[in-house]
Amino acid sequence: MNPRLRRIVIGCGQQTLLQIHKLIGRYSLIGDRPFFSPQQFPWHETLVSNWATIRGELDQVLKKREHLPNIQELSPDQAEITEGDNWKTFFFFAYGLTAEPNCRRCPETARLLKRVPGIKTAFFSILKPHAHIPEHCGAYKGVIRYHLGMIVPKPEEACRIKVGGQTTHWREGEGIFFDDTFPHEVWNDTDGLRVVLLMDVVRPLRFPISLLNAFIIRLIAASPFIQDAARNYEQWERRASAIWDK
Repeated sequence: MNPRLRRIVIGCGQQTLLQIHKLIGRYSLIGDRPFFSPQQFPWHETLVSNWATIRGELDQVLKKREHLPNIQELSPDQAEITEGDNWKTFFFFAYGLTAEPNCRRCPETARLLKRVPGIKTAFFSILKPHAHIPEHCGAYKGVIRYHLGMIVPKPEEACRIKVGGQTTHWREGEGIFFDDTFPHEVWNDTDGLRVVLLMDVVRPLRFPISLLNAFIIRLIAASPFIQDAARNYEQWERRASAIWDK
């Protein structure tokens, strides 16, 4: 999408989204706050109990870290908050699109992810040592963001996230659920890579807003933002497959 047209589309939708977000907050079955308890998402336990399996596949991915795309290469909007190779990614799913080659490279992780109810996006989020992602807000309140700590270098408190003014840090094998439409900021003030399995899942909502949410999520899936990301991934895959699969 042309950058100017992208800005116009975003601007026109902001006021409408504000009203929709208010409705979503009122109809949310899990409350409307920055962080949520993992107990509100029972499927989380399956991922935690299989953490070592996921970590084993991640370790194989990281052997080719230099060939992984920077997140802004797939999603140009992220260029506003990151640059260079500070933030790399390894995608599995994005709003109905599946990175089949990556799923084959991490078959057990993909199998576990496909069992998560309402999953919309999933990828390994790889943050370089001493990287900082400045404060920003997610685009849509109808999904909840989840981070499963995969690699958290010491000291853990130096790998932290602030959401809506509240700060916590990752731990390996533990998950964090939060609403990314609250202002949030991320730091990796360590000498090691920080990696989480990042997912977006559908927010539990009362009827009839649950129907509205499902409709908007379908619109997101068909939007130029997702379609552009899919094309960018395909271009990366064509370049990387020869290196990756040899």
